[in-house]
Parts: sequence; C-alpha cells; structure tokens
Amino acid sequence: MKIMVQRAKAAKVRVEGKVVGQIERGLMLLIGVTHEDGLEDVTYCAKKVANLRIFEDEMGKMNLSIKEVGGAILSISQFTLYGNTEKGNRPSYSEAARPEVAKPLYDAFNVMLRNHGIHVEEGLFGAMMDVEFTNEGPVTLIVASKK
Repeated sequence: MKIMVQRAKAAKVRVEGKVVGQIERGLMLLIGVTHEDGLEDVTYCAKKVANLRIFEDEMGKMNLSIKEVGGAILSISQFTLYGNTEKGNRPSYSEAARPEVAKPLYDAFNVMLRNHGIHVEEGLFGAMMDVEFTNEGPVTLIVASKK
C-alpha cells in the first residue's frame, strides 16, 4: 500500500460535477493498493497516517497529529501511484491491484481511520474524479507499507 499524504487547508472531490467529498483543514490522501497488499498493510498505513506529527504546534514545530488538531481526511483511491515508468514513455500499471482486491482494502483503510476518531470523506472508487485542494506548507509525504 502506498499513500501520498498532503497537508491541506481545504480539499474537495467532484464526480460528474457533483461534490462527493469535502474537508476543511486536514489531510488529502491519494491511496494506491498493490496486488500483494493485505489487512496488515492497511492496519500499518492507517495507524501511521492517524499518528503522523505533521501539523504545527504553538512553537511552529511539526509536532501534532491530525487527531490533535481536529482535522479531517479526504481519501481518494489512486491506482496510478503504482504506475511504473522505468521502460518507455507509457506507464505500466501491472503492479496496481485489480478493483476487486483494491476496493475492499481501500474501504477497510477508511474504516480504520474512522476507528482512530478521524472524520473521513471519500472520493468515488474507480470513478473519473476532479480533485481540488490547497496544500498547506507545502507538506507532502509518502507512506508505504513495504520498502
């Protein structure tokens, strides 16, 4: 599992022009699942994201988690995170999990985040989405369950 974590002032996702998920301050996540992932990967990534200390405290240090600042998460499925660009100019997506494998793991990830006490909004799995957000900082990190 691979997650691009972006600290956001605000974020929203639209499908066919309709807003399906929207947050104010928090995290915008792009989530990729590979065919080797399982619940242990989901558990690891959910715990890591919930506890990442990437929000500033009163001294201006990145020392607070999303839970501590009362932020929300916008979670977007993104199979292209497993795009391989090593050969040629057209990415290969063979490392990305098929939808029947990826969707249950994506759903479980979002449930686990909610179990950590975080409000989670979602995009629409498998849909063409328009994502709009303001990256605060900018702060962008990659969380991966495998090296």
